[in-house]
Amino acid sequence: MHLQAHKKHKQHAFDSYCKKILRNETRNIYKEIERLKKYEVSMESLSEKELGKQVIYESNMTREFLFFVENVGMVIVTGEIIAEAIKLLPKEKQAIILLSYILGMSDRRIAEELNLVRRTVSRRRNSTLAELKKIMEED
Repeated sequence: MHLQAHKKHKQHAFDSYCKKILRNETRNIYKEIERLKKYEVSMESLSEKELGKQVIYESNMTREFLFFVENVGMVIVTGEIIAEAIKLLPKEKQAIILLSYILGMSDRRIAEELNLVRRTVSRRRNSTLAELKKIMEED
């Protein structure tokens, strides 16, 4: 009888642990969504004038540029201006930008792929975006 009670207790403890993990992960997802809402704006919500300030249009986007990202493979970038700017970055910064914006991966997934901490990915992405902006403004 004592063995059955112990098994049942272990099962309840495991169930409770799983529920706690799911609750915390759900909370983290909602926090991430709220954080993104504060700092990112939907392209559809921008006026034509605001969009013109943020977007660089290229007349010929048929050229494709290939970048190799370790653990992931080849990533194709169309658009000569952005590809040339990305080429000037170090490999690890290239990887973060390509995985985040071209392949649409989350920071957590990028961290797993590149064996980094999620916060490190976020910081490097933000600093790399500023670096890309400087590079593109110089041209």
